[in-house]
Amino acid sequence: MALARATFALPVGTIHALVGGDATARPLVFLHGFPDHPPTAAPFLEELARTHRVIAPWLRGYAPSPIVGPYDLETLAADVTALIDLLGGEVDLVGHDWGGAITYAVCTSAPARVRRAVTLAIPHPATFLRSLAYSRQWRRSWYMGLFQLPGAGHLVKARDLALIDRLWRTWSPGFTLDPARRAELHACLAASLPAPLAYYRAILRPVSTLVDRLRRAEARISTPLLQLHGADDGCIVPPTEADARWFAARVLEIVPNVGHFLHVEDPGAIAARVTAWLA
Repeated sequence: MALARATFALPVGTIHALVGGDATARPLVFLHGFPDHPPTAAPFLEELARTHRVIAPWLRGYAPSPIVGPYDLETLAADVTALIDLLGGEVDLVGHDWGGAITYAVCTSAPARVRRAVTLAIPHPATFLRSLAYSRQWRRSWYMGLFQLPGAGHLVKARDLALIDRLWRTWSPGFTLDPARRAELHACLAASLPAPLAYYRAILRPVSTLVDRLRRAEARISTPLLQLHGADDGCIVPPTEADARWFAARVLEIVPNVGHFLHVEDPGAIAARVTAWLA
């Protein structure tokens, strides 16, 4: 199922997206993570487009969408909510990494707009924040501290985005993005940096609202939600059944033999599981 390019006029500006599938089918919005953009997920999106009208936007801060802040989670969720309204007011929502964090935020702030949701490689925000108290997750999250430093964008751009390649290798051990998709991703990030790093800087800023934002992170999700997490994820420690208290209706599956970019590593199998859940 071939994908095409489309644009959507939102309050932030003109959002660019990959789209595919029957225009009369149920809309499915896919939200990418870091360091990524929609084209690397094309095989996965093409599978989803067999059953849905798929819309996969470049998020705020990722070229060719607007490179403009702010990048706090509430603003990012408002972008997605505005897109959902353009699509008819209710969608199935699938998010990977930061896209998953935004998915949780939309399910919390606008539950009526999401029929069913799927998150890939990202636990509930309350689970993740608590996991930082343990050395296993803290060691994996070193890059978040690096991105707080002035000039972090220059470090990330150095040596042809060598740090980005390192993150992909570490987070999905044994997987290599093919050269064409890697080159396309590098071009997107080179045109976008340092904006994608601002997502991480916005976690702690402004300090005056940090306590309130941490409190909102503990909101319970009422939307029926599937969590898929790669067993070999080198970025995020997989959640457990003990985290079910943050959900009214959640299914958790730890997928063997894949890492953080599970939907890129095994697009057919992950898409089949997602479409079965959404059905």
